[in-house]
Amino acid sequence: MKAVVMVDYGTPEVLQEQGTAKPELKETEALVEMYVTTVNSGDHLILSGAFRNIIPLRFPHVLGIEIAGVVREVGEKVKHVKQGDRVIGLTAAGGDYADYAAVDERGLAVIPSMLSFEETAALPAVGLTAWQSLFQYGELQPGQRILIHAGAGAVGHIAVQLAKRHGAYVIATARGDNQEFVRQLGADEVIDYVTTDFAEAVSPVDIVLDMVRDGGETERKSYTVLKDGGKLLSLVSPSISKNPRIRGIEAQFVRPEPNSSDWSSLMRNVQDKKLKVHIERIFPFSAEGIAEAHRASAAGRKKGQLLIARNP
Repeated sequence: MKAVVMVDYGTPEVLQEQGTAKPELKETEALVEMYVTTVNSGDHLILSGAFRNIIPLRFPHVLGIEIAGVVREVGEKVKHVKQGDRVIGLTAAGGDYADYAAVDERGLAVIPSMLSFEETAALPAVGLTAWQSLFQYGELQPGQRILIHAGAGAVGHIAVQLAKRHGAYVIATARGDNQEFVRQLGADEVIDYVTTDFAEAVSPVDIVLDMVRDGGETERKSYTVLKDGGKLLSLVSPSISKNPRIRGIEAQFVRPEPNSSDWSSLMRNVQDKKLKVHIERIFPFSAEGIAEAHRASAAGRKKGQLLIARNP
């Protein structure tokens, strides 16, 4: 089969196309033929070497943690999916930048017949992160005020929609050319983080969802806009929970876990047109296509999700 692998840590230029054997299945895994995958922030961190002490690799390594495709084989103990099922999947160890990936059945959910691979490919990690951030970690309640940083991004644009549908008052940060997009998602206030210091513009909020990698500046400022006893949820700072508690603010690092019930809820929202996964661009499944997708993602100006497809 064809796979796009990283042969070392570095920039997208270390990605190469190689022929390799199909993965061997464990008894609880399914072999999924990849139709669509994504560019995820976790892939950036692994590729750059930032996670080398957390996730040590053996090269060549196949990136890609979100997959949408068709089950072609199942292990002996697989019960919840069958051959021919259209599924979304989460492979935390990577492996999805390939024709086929082995996915534990706990990381799979069947796609409803009326939804496409493209509509659902971003839900396994990105959608799940937004959902669990708001409702599991944040315990968001109707009427609460929430600040969502990077509201136009992959996780942010889903979180804005979900929070608004839940009855929250939603404030989001976005650069000027993305502001109208975020307003259309339902944000009550949108702050241009390029021209405005959000710490001076935001009235106190109950929850902050932070996904900005800027050396901790956004994290530090986020404390100043939280109410006493509020919640600071981080997607970028694994050690945040060790911070000294300030004014009763609860700081948590969000670690999304596969959950078929949450995925079903997300897909039901998409099916009922209550949630729209915005696709900025689809790149071809090739070394250059994936490298270009990573460069586009790193540029940080995208709206929603970037996809990689075998037949774009």
